[in-house]
Amino acid sequence: MEELIANRYVNALVDVTSSEQRAEFSNVLSNIAKLFDDAKILESLTSPLIKAEQKTSFILDGLGKECDLKLQNFIKIIGENGRLDLLPVISKKLHQAIQKESNNYEGIVLSSSTLPDSEIANLEASLKTYTGSTIKLTQKESDLDGIKVSVEDLGIEVNFSKQRVKEQLIDFITKSL
Repeated sequence: MEELIANRYVNALVDVTSSEQRAEFSNVLSNIAKLFDDAKILESLTSPLIKAEQKTSFILDGLGKECDLKLQNFIKIIGENGRLDLLPVISKKLHQAIQKESNNYEGIVLSSSTLPDSEIANLEASLKTYTGSTIKLTQKESDLDGIKVSVEDLGIEVNFSKQRVKEQLIDFITKSL
């Protein structure tokens, strides 16, 4: 439900802003969304004891007076409707809309060891051939025994696990006998 409501706000914002403004607003909203990671701030912004005007003022004061008027009005509307708790979802949806518009996406490569840049570039090229989109992969180390490539916004998840290959090989051998 939250995502449906957030989509309405994002669609409205996309309709009235340029691509440069959207990128700027996305950065600002992303920073605001990080505030929700702090338990005290989250409690203040979601508390029914604090008036909506105070919550909105808190966020607008943090943005400063040099903040774009459209963004200020956008946050005021969200605050008037009691939807400030949706700012993290709105931030995520706006980022997705920007990626879709530019056809550039971000993905993650999880592996137990660091892959060379040439292999990351090779994976990016393969994904571009497959999806038609430019995908920038960032690498993170994990305890996974293999490689996992994930591009969440495109719904792509590819997993190459040594254990899985081993199980499939044993399965194949037992069926052959």
